[in-house]
Parts: sequence; structure tokens; C-alpha cells
Amino acid sequence: MIGIICAQKIEVDGLKAVMENPVSFCKAGLEFVSGTIFEKDVVLLECGAGKVNAAVGTQIMIDVYKPDVVINSGIAGSLTKKLTVGDIVISTDCVEHDINCTELGEPRGQINFTGESIIGIPADEEVSKKLAGCCKDLGSHVLMGRIATGDIFITYKSKRDFIAFEFGALCCEMQGGAVGHVCYMNGVPFTILRSISDDLKFNKPENYEEFKQLAADRAIKALKKFIRE
Repeated sequence: MIGIICAQKIEVDGLKAVMENPVSFCKAGLEFVSGTIFEKDVVLLECGAGKVNAAVGTQIMIDVYKPDVVINSGIAGSLTKKLTVGDIVISTDCVEHDINCTELGEPRGQINFTGESIIGIPADEEVSKKLAGCCKDLGSHVLMGRIATGDIFITYKSKRDFIAFEFGALCCEMQGGAVGHVCYMNGVPFTILRSISDDLKFNKPENYEEFKQLAADRAIKALKKFIRE
């Protein structure tokens, strides 16, 4: 089974529209919709914005549906001049840029598990490459690299430049790192697909509102191709 987690309604509607025999299941105020898309078993979740919503939804999805892979898909803000509105990023790994225990001598973004501390949470290489290939086949400009997550909607270019410098990330958003965090803890393969809704030139809230549908549509097309193949 393929698990797909998105933050917003516009990011899942295109997939729900082609799902056959949908079954709804609600827990913790979240609605999971399972069924088949192109004869593949798929479960969809609109988790809402933010790391906690994404983490809760991911854990429930893993516990209830036991997906073979989880894909977090949605839109993001570019951190580099190499990416503009409509371009796509596929994760090699992800970081949580708002974790900050530097006053305790820890590197920014460090996640502490029992017996292990990491900053970059690795995505599944095989799934990431396959998804990137699907995007390229659709004519999209695609980069593979690090995705930065935090509970902050970032508009200031100076803040974007800082995250890019500190973590070497290509884009920033508010869910992917939490999905990756939970998948890593459960040993479930995952990757993140982000379509750029606002770049270093168009980075005001009104630009995000203007371009988010275009970005979401491109992500949905790529996911449909991935599921079909």
C-alpha cells in the first residue's frame, strides 16, 4: 500500500477524484481515505499544516494501514535561485530547521533518539529516484536534495538564506520533516515531493496564494504517474 500525506485539500483532491471504492476512517480529527488508484492500494490523508498534525497523522497511518511506503506531497518555498514557481524538489533527506538546542552545545536541527543523534533524516533512495523520474517525464524541472521543515511560514528572504546556508536545503515547508521523523522511527520507507509555490523573487503571501494551485496540480500529476507505474 502507498500512503500519501498532504497538508491541504487542494493537494489531495486530484487523487481522491480518481480513487475507486473509497472508504473513510476518522481518528484524532483526521480523515483517512483508502481505496484503489490505477489498481494500486492507496491511503490518502489531508493532515493540515504543521509538524504536530503531520506527525500524528503519519503515526496513525502506519499503525492502521501499515503502508509499504509513505509519500509526503505538497507545496514549498524555494531556498535557491535554481528553483522557481512550478519546479519540483524530491528529497534525499529532510531536516527540522526549527529545532534549536545550540545553547546546550548541540548543532542546530539535531534530533536526539535513544542511542542516536542525527540531523538529516534519509529518504528512501529507490522511491525518491523513481518519483523524480516521473516528474521529469512530465517535463518538470526537478532537483533532488534536502528539504527543510519548521513550524514557520517563511517570507523574509534573509530567513530563507539562513536556512539554505545552515542546512544546505533546497526548499522549506511545514510537514515533510515530521513525516520523515515518524517514518524513520517506525522503519517505514518515505520520501517527500515538493512543488514550488513561491520562490526568492515571488515570496510574499499573495504570491503563495496566486501560485499554490499551479504547484499542487504539478505534484498531483507526478503522483498519478508514480502510482500508475
